[in-house]
Amino acid sequence: MSLARTDGLGVKLSRWLALQTIVGLGAVCTAVYFAMALTLAQRQDDTLAQKQQAIRLLVGEGRPAAQLHEQLRDLLAGHNELSLLLVDTEGQLLFDKRAAPQPERRLKHLSFELARPGQAPVRAQAWLDISADQILLRRVAWTLALAAVAGAAGVSAGGYWLVRRGLAPLRQLTAQTQRLGGHDPERRLDGSGQPTELQPLVAQFNALLDRLAASHRQMEAFNADVAHELNTPLATLISSCELALRRSRDALEMREIMGSNLEELRRMAGIVADMLFLAHADRGSDARRQQLPSLAALAAEVLEFHEAALQEAELSAEVRGDAAAALDGRLLRRALSNLLGNATRYARPGTRVRIDIATAPDGMLELSVANEGPAIAAEHLPRLFDRFYRADPSRAQADRNHGLGLSIVAAIARMHGGSAFAESGAGRTRIGLRLPMTKP
Repeated sequence: MSLARTDGLGVKLSRWLALQTIVGLGAVCTAVYFAMALTLAQRQDDTLAQKQQAIRLLVGEGRPAAQLHEQLRDLLAGHNELSLLLVDTEGQLLFDKRAAPQPERRLKHLSFELARPGQAPVRAQAWLDISADQILLRRVAWTLALAAVAGAAGVSAGGYWLVRRGLAPLRQLTAQTQRLGGHDPERRLDGSGQPTELQPLVAQFNALLDRLAASHRQMEAFNADVAHELNTPLATLISSCELALRRSRDALEMREIMGSNLEELRRMAGIVADMLFLAHADRGSDARRQQLPSLAALAAEVLEFHEAALQEAELSAEVRGDAAAALDGRLLRRALSNLLGNATRYARPGTRVRIDIATAPDGMLELSVANEGPAIAAEHLPRLFDRFYRADPSRAQADRNHGLGLSIVAAIARMHGGSAFAESGAGRTRIGLRLPMTKP
């Protein structure tokens, strides 16, 4: 796999800053150049117009030719950049003051007629040498171009330094991230010296690490619980097989041993099946909704299935409330069966187990199973839906309950877009599901 090489953020920012600087300074220098060129052109036009007006006044006075010639020379004295040629209508030269032609000289030309009192008009041509202004403009252009390039280079260098300085916290953060490792899952990023803009990123990253550490701890605990739950029946099976093989046994005795082993194998198969179901739910599987016209009828079916266990535990049961909703009937029967089995194990003999179906004030559908018996301590309630978690540290009834029933209830609630809840107090425990109310 080949990876395309990309420039760093500092290089990109510096490049864009240099480009913007060049464009900005170029625009300013261009504006300055054209403003100066327009000013010089306007000054040249004004000079020609002033001289044209003065010449027009002198010629209009109707003075003799010699006197006019003398006055025009006085007018142009000290103005070597100006040339003037006066010719009458008959082609007679009246005044001529022109500089010797030079190839590099740039001239601005003005032609106009002059009226003389009682005489034919005079044709005048004036030239203004603008070579000095052109040289000045070229110098200004080069100066501005060099200033733009030098300014852009200086700003780019300063920008690159500032960008690198500004990105220093990111490099420190990267170094901290590289020091994070699996050997110390509790280590977090230190955001105390980071700028305000990076504080939310550090907080979100640390929160992600917290979730990963919690998942890691949960996975380790899950692996330990799985090993523990499977180790016991496996050890029992191995011991049973070893005892059966130590001596010859008749068919009846062997059938009893195989029946006992089959019971352990079924328990192991149940654990594996429940784990597969939870893994399937964790992958985001959704419930297959179907129209259930009466949840009370569905609950009555589950009650009938548990009738024998309820009688053995000296319990009675009832269903209260009813509702119609679009839910996965198969999953809902499994959840209610797990809740009812849990209530049967911990209910006080002679009491009544109750299945409640009701609509909460927020519109959510609540299905719960309540029983009377020892209350569950508040610190255990949030963890009742964890896999293999048992509030009883003695692990009583571990041979019949492997600790995945309530986890499956919570998974079924999530598959419906809802949640599981548990509350206990005053000798009564209620555990159930809160599901979005989807009416048929």
